[in-house]
Amino acid sequence: MAVVTGGASGIGEACCRLLAEAGATVVVLDRDEARANAVAAEVRGKPWVADVADEKVLDDCAGAIEAAVGPVTVLVNSAGVTQVPEPPEQLPMSSWDNVVRIDQRGTYVASVAFGRRMAKRGRGCIINIASVAGMRSMPLHAYTPAKAAVIAMTECLASEWGRSGVRVNVVSPGYTLTPLLQAAIDKGQRDVSKINENSALGRMVRPEEVARAICFLASEDASAITGVNLPVDCGWLVTPTWHTYGGLRPARR
Repeated sequence: MAVVTGGASGIGEACCRLLAEAGATVVVLDRDEARANAVAAEVRGKPWVADVADEKVLDDCAGAIEAAVGPVTVLVNSAGVTQVPEPPEQLPMSSWDNVVRIDQRGTYVASVAFGRRMAKRGRGCIINIASVAGMRSMPLHAYTPAKAAVIAMTECLASEWGRSGVRVNVVSPGYTLTPLLQAAIDKGQRDVSKINENSALGRMVRPEEVARAICFLASEDASAITGVNLPVDCGWLVTPTWHTYGGLRPARR
């Protein structure tokens, strides 16, 4: 049985669909009750509404889900928020606090709520979703450090629970065409041509491509993999240094 936080949209929704196709019973956990209900109905799963950053609520939620649906063997931590790329002197601390609360604290709280139960049973898998932003410098002074913390947290938990049979990995997507990014593009906050130019494959990532990597890490095919950070970025990480040599070479065809 799988729980996907932030499962009502974007990468989380794509994970719900692929996990359901693979035969898992999926709990769609999200703050948006209407969307959680809609996605759960489509994947024949269970909707659940909760604030991932509230440790008491999440721990009670984990117990209630297991009592109602069964032991959770897969947790995907997809719940997250982003920020406007403002200079630090213009970024309100309320915005900083909200990003860190959801992206960093929420991932940790959910991991502990479900992971401690997995560890007691001796079996389970957690896949966190960070970002390439957590691996490079960006003008995102809350989001980038929070995602870097998720990567570090993953390594810590993988070591902590490894002997208890719980694998913990993290996927770091590049620019992924989620509704959130599409909204930023529509508002003129992101330049599609610059994003594509800075990608080895010349395009953005699709949500289902990230979901496929997550489903692989959740599967028995990845039974010996724990503590890794897997970028799914269309080659965004490897491209920038080529610009000092005139950019990537054109297609050979």
